[in-house]
Amino acid sequence: QELRPKSLDIKQEELGDMVEKEMASTSEAIEDAVRRIEEMMSQARNESSGVKLEVNERPPSNTKSCFPSLQAIRLLVTTSTNLQKEIVESGRGAATTQEFYAKNSRWTEGLISASKAVGWGATQLVESADRVVLHTGKYEELIVCSHEIAASTAQLVAASKVKAEKSSRNLARLQECSRNVNEMAANVVASTKSGQEQIEEKDTMDFSGMSLIKLKKEEMETQVKVLELEKQLEGERVRLGELRKQHYVLAGGCDQAPEEGEARPAPAPRRGILKKPPIAQKP
Repeated sequence: QELRPKSLDIKQEELGDMVEKEMASTSEAIEDAVRRIEEMMSQARNESSGVKLEVNERPPSNTKSCFPSLQAIRLLVTTSTNLQKEIVESGRGAATTQEFYAKNSRWTEGLISASKAVGWGATQLVESADRVVLHTGKYEELIVCSHEIAASTAQLVAASKVKAEKSSRNLARLQECSRNVNEMAANVVASTKSGQEQIEEKDTMDFSGMSLIKLKKEEMETQVKVLELEKQLEGERVRLGELRKQHYVLAGGCDQAPEEGEARPAPAPRRGILKKPPIAQKP
C-alpha cells in the first residue's frame, strides 16, 4: 500500500462507481457535442454566403466533416462501455463489481483516464469548430484536435484490450470503431486544409514596379524574417518537448523514456570545449 502511487485519492469502494460515472459523463459530453455541431451547421448555413457558404457546404466541409467524426466517437464510447461490462462480468467471479475494480485499480484508473481523454477531445473539437465558424479561431486548431482524438482513441482501445479476451466480439467491434474514428479524424484534417486553401486570400507577388535597390532591401528584410521564424520554431519545438515530458511524468510513466520521435531540447554547449578564435596575424 505504501508503494502504490498517490495519483488518485479515491477509496476502493468508490472506484467502481467512478468508472460508470465517467463513462456516462463522456457519453453525455459527446451527445452535447453532436447537438452543438448540428446547431453550428444550421447557423453557418443561414449566415454564410458566397465562398464561405461553399466551404461550409462542399463535401467534405470543415464544420460538416466534424459531424461524422463525433458520431464515430459516440459509437466508440458505447462499444467500449459494453466491452468494459463484459470484462467485469467474466473476470470478477464471486466478487462484486466494486471489488473487481478495486483489485484491478491501476487498470481502472487507466480506463478512467482514457475515457476522460476521449470526451475532452470531442469537446475541444466542437469548440475549435465554433471558433473557426465565428472567425475567432484558427484552422490549425481543428487539425490538432483531430490528432488528439486519434491518440485518445488509441489509449482507450489499449486500456480495454489489456483485460479483454482475444475472441471477444465487443473487442473486435471496438477496434473497428477505432479505425473508423481515425479515418473520420483524417477526413477532418483533409477537409480543413482544403477549406483553408480556398477561403484564405493569397497576396499576389508583383515586383514589376520595384527598383533594384528596393528589391535588394525587400530581399534582406525577408531573410531576416525567415531567420526569426526559424528561431521561433526551434524554441517552440523545445517547449513542446518539455510539455510532453512533463505530461508523461504526471501520467505516471516517469520511470520510462519518452517515445522516439518526440522533440528533445538541445543540450547546452560545454564551456570548457569552446576555444577562442585565433588572433589574426598582421601582414
